Amino acid sequence: MPSDTREADAELLGKPAAGWRRSVFNVVFESDTRAGRLFDVILIVAILLSVAAVLADSVASVTQRHGALLTVLEWAFTALFTLEYIARLSCVERPLRYALSFYGVVDLIAVLPTYLAVFFPEAALLIDVRILRLLRIMRIFKLTAYLTEYRLLAEAMAASRRKILVFLSIVAMIVLIVGTLMYVIEGPENGFTSIPASVYWAISTISTVGYGDLVPRTDIGRALASLMMLVGWGILAVPTGIVSAEMTAQHFRGRRSPAKECGKCGTTDHEEDAGYCRICGAKLGVAPP
Repeated sequence: MPSDTREADAELLGKPAAGWRRSVFNVVFESDTRAGRLFDVILIVAILLSVAAVLADSVASVTQRHGALLTVLEWAFTALFTLEYIARLSCVERPLRYALSFYGVVDLIAVLPTYLAVFFPEAALLIDVRILRLLRIMRIFKLTAYLTEYRLLAEAMAASRRKILVFLSIVAMIVLIVGTLMYVIEGPENGFTSIPASVYWAISTISTVGYGDLVPRTDIGRALASLMMLVGWGILAVPTGIVSAEMTAQHFRGRRSPAKECGKCGTTDHEEDAGYCRICGAKLGVAPP
């Protein structure tokens, strides 16, 4: 994680100036020390093992053989995550701000289900939200490149949202029209009992999923279904192309050097390695008199 990001987080949460709280903060929130990296690695291993235990507990044969062991492991993991949550709250100057942050809420949800399961057994299924805590892995190995690419993808999707919304609206109109036509063509006797059911068939067909629970029986219906399948191939590539084009544009915008402006005549469209203005010949980078 870049140092400026760590400093921003520390300022947001309130990093203690000194004392034991500063030492605990460096371990649980920072990853630039050996103790901090070891703490994060242990935390990730515990998260993975706890999720694996929950998944194993959902298998009846495993529960019958190792139910007691899984219960002990779950309480051990819950105790560990509870101590970690308390440590995070105790070492920051603004504990309420951390508790209300995204990671603070996730940390709380990671420990609450086990305690709630004592009174409400069905709440134990919520323990799987611990997998969200694996987002902390980006703080451990300082995957700056991955963070940069994630931010690039998020910005590309945000910049493409209007195009994607227009595309989705067109797809919605297509499936609505085709679903209505299929309802008229096939009818309830062939399983198309309503327009919503027919639209469901159109969505599964145009997305190339094709569950097969609804199948056209007439020749006209099969011809329309074939057309939908062919359209689906092209439609799947459109959102990917929109986002990819935006990511490529942002990539080149990020690499492009600032425009060199002539201080004498104001011309800006110069080559990156240009030393003199292509219009008036003045030396670039020199302030006007």
